Amino acid sequence: MFPVARAAQSLVARSIQRTAIRQAHRKHEPTFHDKYGTTVLLGGAAMFSAVWGYVLTQLNIEWGFSPIGKVTPREWRE
Repeated sequence: MFPVARAAQSLVARSIQRTAIRQAHRKHEPTFHDKYGTTVLLGGAAMFSAVWGYVLTQLNIEWGFSPIGKVTPREWRE
């Protein structure tokens, strides 16, 4: 049983070495995330901030702990 296990182990080790050599010689091509990941993330953060900044500054919300008597409707413009 011991020689069989040793042979199997050497086969596994050889296949791992072949795979490592094959991957080491392959040129690494940048993926979409490598090229544009940071740009997309920063663009999304800027858009998120801009939209919520607009919403929070333009809604005329009177901030308080209780909404009763705090939220008043604006006059209708015709």
